[in-house]
Amino acid sequence: MIRDNYLDINKIIQNKKFLKLFRAVEEHGGALRFVGGAVRDALRGIKSLDLDLATDLSPEELVEACDEHNLKTVPIGIKFGTVGVVIDNQVLEVTSLRKDVKTDGRHAEVEFTTDWEIDAGRRDLTINAVYADEKGNVFDYYNGIDDLEKGVVRFIGSPAQRIKEDYLRILRFFRFYSLFAKTPVDKKALQACNENKDGLKNLSMERIRDEFFKILLTPRAGQTIKIMAENDILGYVLPTPKDENIAQLEFFINEVNTGILPPDPVRRMFILYTPQENLAENMATRLKFSKKQKQDFIDWARISVSLDDFIIPQELKKMIYLHGKDFAKNKLLIEQALQNRIIPSTADIIKNIDETEVPVFPLRGKDIIETGIADNRQIGTVLDNLEQIWVDNNFELSKEQLLSRLPELKTA
Repeated sequence: MIRDNYLDINKIIQNKKFLKLFRAVEEHGGALRFVGGAVRDALRGIKSLDLDLATDLSPEELVEACDEHNLKTVPIGIKFGTVGVVIDNQVLEVTSLRKDVKTDGRHAEVEFTTDWEIDAGRRDLTINAVYADEKGNVFDYYNGIDDLEKGVVRFIGSPAQRIKEDYLRILRFFRFYSLFAKTPVDKKALQACNENKDGLKNLSMERIRDEFFKILLTPRAGQTIKIMAENDILGYVLPTPKDENIAQLEFFINEVNTGILPPDPVRRMFILYTPQENLAENMATRLKFSKKQKQDFIDWARISVSLDDFIIPQELKKMIYLHGKDFAKNKLLIEQALQNRIIPSTADIIKNIDETEVPVFPLRGKDIIETGIADNRQIGTVLDNLEQIWVDNNFELSKEQLLSRLPELKTA
């Protein structure tokens, strides 16, 4: 259960000033340990964005300990036992050990405890219930280290009970399975997820969306989502993705050169469903996408392009002018997945898109008015027609050349 000097703590502590907090807690009669993602990822030798800590002091005692050592605290979640401690302009979240008194599948009523094993027992997965102190001693109450080494992702205790405490754990299970599993999916866990999937209805759509986005960003998202689809885990939220779309997502993750653009769960979600415009709008609305995410999602469905358009300079320039650089870059990646075709020069094309100077249409409404056209609707129509002529001529016609085309428009 306790492994002395097992972990190189430098893999977690990047800032030695954080050790002030350990001293403050210790001198107040308590203990402080890292927990969850920070420890799990350090054991795997990967960098973690998580830096969660736990203490056997109550929130009030922790604040007292920090006051004694001139450490600033902020009450970011006192009700749930979490205190923010500010060190070197960074807020460290420290949560007092807890035990669940009552759960409803969304939130839990808790009491504070000084028992580390009880606190570990209320966590979701064995690999997330490993603690480490500042000396590198590791405290493993549910065999999480062995599970991590073997690639076994399983719940602590009864899977059904863990899920009923918070139904989001269904999606968390699949996220961590996608990230760390080396073995087939745990049968008891999968059965519990299947039997309790209706509990997802109790969660806010934002929580479901955020967790599903995290799944989409994992390297094995396609394989994991296939398991979820076979068990209709997301049926309440989304349509069941087709096998061909899952294959397209796997092709995208494994083959398409996306390194020049940051990973984007919305882009991956589009590939997974390839929705028509109406469905795209419905999905974006249901999952409460941001305004930009929703517009992008709908535009990808509404506007058709060919991969060859990215290779022909004139066509690419038109696309950038009509739909924007972000659209062009995203569509370049998406279409490779949907058409199962790799463009080796993807990085060069994206660089070219970024460096392209967007043409500026040389005409304005007042230019049309000066020709004697006064009706607002007619002005708009004339401008649209002239702009199309300008685009079709590769943006090369001048203001004067465009105005000289007015007679033929009036004739038409």
